[in-house]
Amino acid sequence: MRGFYIGRFQPYHHGHHHMVEEIAEQVDELVLGIGSAGDSHSPRNPFTAGERVMMVTKSVAEFDMTTYVVPIEDLDRNSVWVSHVESMSPAFDVAFSNNPLVVQLFTEAGVEVRQSPMFKREILEGTELRQRMIDGDEWRDLVPGPVVDVINEIGGIERIQRVSDTDADSV
Repeated sequence: MRGFYIGRFQPYHHGHHHMVEEIAEQVDELVLGIGSAGDSHSPRNPFTAGERVMMVTKSVAEFDMTTYVVPIEDLDRNSVWVSHVESMSPAFDVAFSNNPLVVQLFTEAGVEVRQSPMFKREILEGTELRQRMIDGDEWRDLVPGPVVDVINEIGGIERIQRVSDTDADSV
């Protein structure tokens, strides 16, 4: 059986990794959709689709499961979003998500959706993680080792700090 799990993965963190670990017990293959693939270089979406593909691919290599990492660009028409995802992805049997909108859209399209309890959601949340990067606080313990390596390789901390800076103080 092949599953599908989508996230922005900005960046891929231990919460995502825990979800993939649970999914790996239920499916033989997993399609990981890189959501908002066209967005990058902003405080909310600092990393490119290619950089996120690297983070995810290197992090999930530890699981005994065939994985396909597929960038999926945004489509601002929710009524056809599932068809868009299906057109960009290998076929899948079940979708995994805790996002209420994603659950609703897949359910309306007749796709089985499985949810999982959130893992340490109070700290394993992209907004919190990105803010720690911007503030120069500790973030490395919230992501798998390969993600730290990718962020270091691409100068990710310097990038998110730069794109988060404002020119309000310059005159």
